[in-house]
Amino acid sequence: MGDALHCDVAIIGAGTAGLSAERAARRAGAKTLLIDPEFIGTTCANVGCMPSKLLIAAARVAHAASTADVFGVRAAPTINGAEVMARLRHERDHFAGATREEIEKLPDGIAVQSRARFVAEHSLMLSDGRTIEAKAVVVATGSRPEIPSTFEPISDLVLTNETIFELPELPSTLAVVGAGPLGLELAQAMARLGVDVTLLDKAGTLAGIDDETIADRLKAILAQDMRIALGVEIAARTEDGKAALQWKGATAGNGLFDYVLVAAGRPPNLRDLDLKAAGLELDNKGVPLFDRETMRCGTSAIYIAGDADADRPVLHEASAEGAIAGTNAARHPDGKPGRRCVPFSIMFTDPPLVLIGRRAGKGLLAGDTDYRQQGRARIDGQAEGIARLFAEAGEGRLTGAVLLCPGADHLGHLLAWSIESGATTKDLLDRPYYHPTLEEGLKRALRAICKQIGLSAPETRDEGTPSGG
Repeated sequence: MGDALHCDVAIIGAGTAGLSAERAARRAGAKTLLIDPEFIGTTCANVGCMPSKLLIAAARVAHAASTADVFGVRAAPTINGAEVMARLRHERDHFAGATREEIEKLPDGIAVQSRARFVAEHSLMLSDGRTIEAKAVVVATGSRPEIPSTFEPISDLVLTNETIFELPELPSTLAVVGAGPLGLELAQAMARLGVDVTLLDKAGTLAGIDDETIADRLKAILAQDMRIALGVEIAARTEDGKAALQWKGATAGNGLFDYVLVAAGRPPNLRDLDLKAAGLELDNKGVPLFDRETMRCGTSAIYIAGDADADRPVLHEASAEGAIAGTNAARHPDGKPGRRCVPFSIMFTDPPLVLIGRRAGKGLLAGDTDYRQQGRARIDGQAEGIARLFAEAGEGRLTGAVLLCPGADHLGHLLAWSIESGATTKDLLDRPYYHPTLEEGLKRALRAICKQIGLSAPETRDEGTPSGG
């Protein structure tokens, strides 16, 4: 048996949630230990948000050049795949290096490079033989890519988000399995960089959207760049050094591909923690039952944060959950609920898809703007998509939105902040809207809700619509 380490709060995992938890616990006066086998930086910087957006940025430039004819501008882009991937890795390494520098600034004695598993609620066994006794523990181990057994016959040709960015060159053909946010983002980016892309998913909808109008519009937009087969089962084998896929279900087809990107989800990375030894109650997927407001697992001294809890797998939520978990772990058992922001997610397709807040339930009203007719969108040659806002009857207090339109990533922030502040549709109509802007498009949806409620426009605002607004 190795040496025993003692602390107030042990944090397992040095990603976004773990780093946030450690800072919060230390700020609350706790002696902390941060455990990670590699300390290579966050998922976001290494294999998630940043490299994927670098690929998307290259695709955006290529697409703008290839569609410039609409403006009377002739531009035929030549895409150098090796240079695209080289820039991606160079910038990715810059972002990842910044997160490693943050880790290096931790006070001496906090970082413990090892793997950890539970032997009891307050006890951890490290892979180097040492043990840790902690008054409280925060689990922040993130998530991992999942590769279904279907693809074992072609394992050498399978990519995940943890390997695709290491390609030295863009492939000629690519199958993307999984129509969630990651799969859709990378599929569209690759297609716009000249890769022949086929998107496959056993589910019948894109990105899990339950709004039929939005889902149909998104599918029509993406189908301009790639083949899409939803509601299908897939069989895989190798043929002449390539991945041979065959699918059947709602549609049937087959194809040969240089690679297959499996984006079928990222389950929590919990399987090596021996959570049962900690006495935790788990759900049917092996995730501890926890309180979303305190991040505490049942009545234990164990807290969970970030992608490990499979709740809201986005960076700003991981950071917030880490801060709540770390603070409450330091004060255990006297933790307090933390304030959670309105649910807010962005899928960086073109146009972006944004989901905000509460969009279903009794008494909710909806108002739409069709961006195919919106002035600024038409000026920019981006006239596609729709914005749908939701509000309560009565005063028209905003509750949520689903946006599939140009600028949705920015419009979404304005709406999320408005919901946080308790704004009503009439409140937003009383704000200034510069002309011509994408923001003007929201006025149609806001007015539609006000009309359903019977609310008149603010007396100081004209009810007319500027050309194309």
